[in-house]
Amino acid sequence: MVMATGIVSIAAHLLGLEHLSRALYALNSLLYAGLWVLYLLRMVSCPRAFFGDVADHLRGPGYFSAIAASGMLGSQALLLYGHVGGAIALWCVSVALWPMLVYGIFTTLTVKETKPPLDHGINGGWLLAVVATQSIAVLSALLASHGGQACRLGLNFLALSMWLWGGMLYIWLMSLMFYRYTFFQVHAGDLAAPYWIDMGAMAISTLAGALLIANAPDAPFLEALHPFIMGVTILYWATGTWWIPMLVALSVWRHVHERYPLTYDPQYWGKVFPLGMYAVSTHAMITALGLDFLDFLPRVAFAAALIAWAATFVGWLRALLRSASARPDG
Repeated sequence: MVMATGIVSIAAHLLGLEHLSRALYALNSLLYAGLWVLYLLRMVSCPRAFFGDVADHLRGPGYFSAIAASGMLGSQALLLYGHVGGAIALWCVSVALWPMLVYGIFTTLTVKETKPPLDHGINGGWLLAVVATQSIAVLSALLASHGGQACRLGLNFLALSMWLWGGMLYIWLMSLMFYRYTFFQVHAGDLAAPYWIDMGAMAISTLAGALLIANAPDAPFLEALHPFIMGVTILYWATGTWWIPMLVALSVWRHVHERYPLTYDPQYWGKVFPLGMYAVSTHAMITALGLDFLDFLPRVAFAAALIAWAATFVGWLRALLRSASARPDG
């Protein structure tokens, strides 16, 4: 929810819709704080379930969203208001969580004795590991322009490293997921909204690459790698774009052919985020590489993301009202 709201806010900011952008930022700050309260309450009151989810192949990767959400809110604070201190604080949260969750979850899944077969143990949520990694690359690249030369070099090198690690993770995880999609039976219920992160992970990788290109004058190693970064950034964007018709076709198959009900599910935020990120990343790539003939794409993607966000938000509110009315004391 925080990731989706944050990226739609940033897209609105880049397209000049400041009132909408700032309203979403205010809402996102409340959502972020509220979700942390719920996380901590669950950890204290239900520690076995909370930490048990880390070892679950389907639920464990969901914790990566805490990293990405922190990075997203930090990017909002910096881009919308220039709040360097707040962005640094959220960057620290992301950087602290990243090794704890990435190595903790993948180590736990590696050493656990009982493991599910591939077709029951992997879904689009695994690519949140890529999104989390790239969110640190994005925020590091944004912060790099707000410090001295030593700070710029360090943050740009971290952003470059994270960008490359994210690409490495995508290749590994997407190979497993594509194998699962094409060689195991797929039911309508299997294609939950997080499979849209197939595209979203490439979109945020494109954004990180575009920011590295923009930062090249501040870091000699980025200048030396400029052709490589430019080529890989376009590769990421092209891969993300390739996924869009495929994901639309699978959605039509799921809801039209298989008549899977289109009712609110928290996982639908995982569909909003990739749409918003595609708008932002395409805008950033156009700016970095001068691809003005693609100017129409960010606006189209933003319109789709905003509609998806509004529909999901209304669905969430209705679910809350139904839950409250169903309580015995309601």
